[in-house]
Amino acid sequence: MEPTKWMPIRKPEPFTQAPWSPVAPCEDPARRDGRLERMMDGFDPISLGEMDSAALLNRVDTKFVLQVGQLLQALAALQPGYRELSVAGQRLNHYRTLYFDTCDFDLYKLHVNENADRFKVRSREYVDSQQAYLEVKHRTRKDRTIKSRIPTGTPAAWIDASARRWLADVFPYDSRALEPKLWNTFTRITLVNKTLCERVTLDVDLAFFNGPRVVRLEGIVVAEVKQAERDCPSDFIAEMQALKVRPQGFSKYCIGTSLLYENVKKNSLKAKLMWLEKNSMGVHHE
Repeated sequence: MEPTKWMPIRKPEPFTQAPWSPVAPCEDPARRDGRLERMMDGFDPISLGEMDSAALLNRVDTKFVLQVGQLLQALAALQPGYRELSVAGQRLNHYRTLYFDTCDFDLYKLHVNENADRFKVRSREYVDSQQAYLEVKHRTRKDRTIKSRIPTGTPAAWIDASARRWLADVFPYDSRALEPKLWNTFTRITLVNKTLCERVTLDVDLAFFNGPRVVRLEGIVVAEVKQAERDCPSDFIAEMQALKVRPQGFSKYCIGTSLLYENVKKNSLKAKLMWLEKNSMGVHHE
């Protein structure tokens, strides 16, 4: 793949690695008193090995953004048809992600300008299983999501020569222009349909870091339904329809960037940012 040139190319500046940072005391009773954890105990467990056949690295995605209280209403009805990922007995699993972009936020611009063909480059650490990958997510013109990744042992804090060689096959731009931009941490619940044709990820405790600056979203759930084809029946989507929760896009990278960086384009995200202010327990800056 011949890379498209991006200019200027500069040496990345140092970027402080954010430690895993659990969310500060939350105002949402469903998180504070453990109701979400107790609800998840009602699901049969599934291991990482059993879930391999439902990896769905080439898939269609449907996203929803809702409040934790709405999620609790849906979960009881979903227990008969889904199993829940358990890693070493841990059902609420912790993730840490570092996103890369150019100095001018070219990948961010592809998303906020709603380009039909767009990419994200990230280092993701699966904290509880102590695994780390360099990943590329490609949203294609056919509205599919293709994820490519390689293990890195430890989280990648920069794009080195080895990473650039791998990126040359999966990323159509010049990876020398990439630099670290944003840390994101969250807690994830993963449900797997018992037919193994669908995965649902439920992300809570979202926090974004840029050096010393931190923004936390309290009481918000980002749900993503991952299927081989969009017309597959889904009990989760049916529950969202019953709760009148409509699908909507939500990019953690774009939301975090818009909250932490002042001089980036935000017009297309204003509706989502207003929704977060209205429906969360608060968008907290630290």
